[in-house]
Amino acid sequence: MKSLAPILLLTALLAVACGRNPQPANVANEGDTLALQYATLFRVSKLSDETRLVDVGDNDHYALVRRGQTPSVQIPDGYTVVEVPIRSTICMTALQLSNFTALSAHDIVRGLTGTKNLYNPDILQRVADGRIVTIGMEGNFDAERILVANPDVIFISPFKRGGYEAIKETGITLVPHLGYKELHPLGQAEWVKFIGLFTGLEAEADTLFGRIVAEYTRTAQLAASVEERPTVLSGEMHGGNWYAVGGRSALARMFADAGADYVLRDNDETGGVNLQYEELFAAAANADYWRILNSFPGTFTYDALRASDPRNADFKAWRERRVIYCNMRTTPYYETAPVQPHILLKDLVAIFHPSLVEDDYVPTYYHLLTE
Repeated sequence: MKSLAPILLLTALLAVACGRNPQPANVANEGDTLALQYATLFRVSKLSDETRLVDVGDNDHYALVRRGQTPSVQIPDGYTVVEVPIRSTICMTALQLSNFTALSAHDIVRGLTGTKNLYNPDILQRVADGRIVTIGMEGNFDAERILVANPDVIFISPFKRGGYEAIKETGITLVPHLGYKELHPLGQAEWVKFIGLFTGLEAEADTLFGRIVAEYTRTAQLAASVEERPTVLSGEMHGGNWYAVGGRSALARMFADAGADYVLRDNDETGGVNLQYEELFAAAANADYWRILNSFPGTFTYDALRASDPRNADFKAWRERRVIYCNMRTTPYYETAPVQPHILLKDLVAIFHPSLVEDDYVPTYYHLLTE
């Protein structure tokens, strides 16, 4: 298999560079029990009939053993044993929760950091009646509430604030969920398979992801045929800096798949980029569209955007009323969008190239501001 490594690496690099039709980001090694198409930050291999090895990133390794069975072979050093399916867990992010929602597995979720930007009535009811506890935010977790939740594992996102050292003292297994770091929208969505492994819902996750890929690919192929590609910027000014996403981020990839060119597409960053206003304006003053995602209280309008910073009115997209908007106060963006990249993509295509979608298409997340 070593001889295939250069070919696989080249395939992955070409997929990122093209920015048009989605292509698989990685190919499962021979013998893998889970073939991954786009996710690159976890790997799965079969150790025995009852045990699978899951590697997350470079440093975290888990042996998933079928509940009630004893491994028939020795588990390699460095692997933490987790009995599956898990019976209970705590989710640290809405992205993680979206996987459980998509798999109809709310019964397993016993704890969340909080309920901000959550709209699912079943989750809110479970919090209200105590079936799900809130444990506080990173760096300020409530250890007693964590113990009340009694999770088999806790899915974490290793952000800078962390605060996980105190949790480790409880002896509860922490499992990183790195979906947010994937560079392809379908790579992020494929982490539903990761949760499927831990919950015993592998078949359901595989079927769901297959539908997501089919819809995303169909829409991307339509957009790939357009002759004119509008330009688009994203973000807002906060505290004197413009926090934008890098040119190799999942959002930049989605713009490309929607038949548009991100103004920072030549940027090599995969995460966020802090820019001075002058830098951003030089790159984006004449962008055709402007994508904004925020939690504005009340009705967000062009006047509100100008009021937040008078210089916003200098952008072509503001003058020509081409602001693409999603309000997280009224839309469950973080709660459901991670497993609905096909819908996000179609929303964007409906704005960039309306002739490519049906006339009665109703957007779920993004719409053009009209006022």
